[in-house]
Amino acid sequence: MKEISRMTMPFLAIACVIASSTAKAQDDRQLVEGFYTQLLSGTTSPELPNWIAELLAPTWQSLGDYTNPPKTREQFLAQLLATGKAVPNLSWKVEEMLQVGNRYIVRGRAAAKPVLPFFGVQPSGRGFDIMSIDIHTVEAHKIVKSYHIEDWHGAISQLNEK
Repeated sequence: MKEISRMTMPFLAIACVIASSTAKAQDDRQLVEGFYTQLLSGTTSPELPNWIAELLAPTWQSLGDYTNPPKTREQFLAQLLATGKAVPNLSWKVEEMLQVGNRYIVRGRAAAKPVLPFFGVQPSGRGFDIMSIDIHTVEAHKIVKSYHIEDWHGAISQLNEK
């Protein structure tokens, strides 16, 4: 019996490590999902600053192109608050999420009907429905970096349609 116990102990230890790693990955996946359900879809919520602090590392960086410096967490909050005024009904959904180590690739979908000018287009009752692709890096259960591309050209085209 002692021999069986000695033989099973390493397997139990490995199983615990795998279970712990799986639970951490699930928590981080929910954290990334919160980026869409809380931050991007919650631009009018008074809780937005708290959610930013909860989900994003203090040194978080947002990179959307190679011509501008990375956006900080504080700059992102200001952007979201301004967006919430123009498109208070913004809804951003995760359509697909892939994980590679601590990086999460998300195909998202954003839809809204602006109530104020948006990208220079006057509100007309028309809305937009666009795709985004993001890569988020998670460390210590916080998003530390986000690369992103959104189809804002498509949004403007949809808003300008007759």
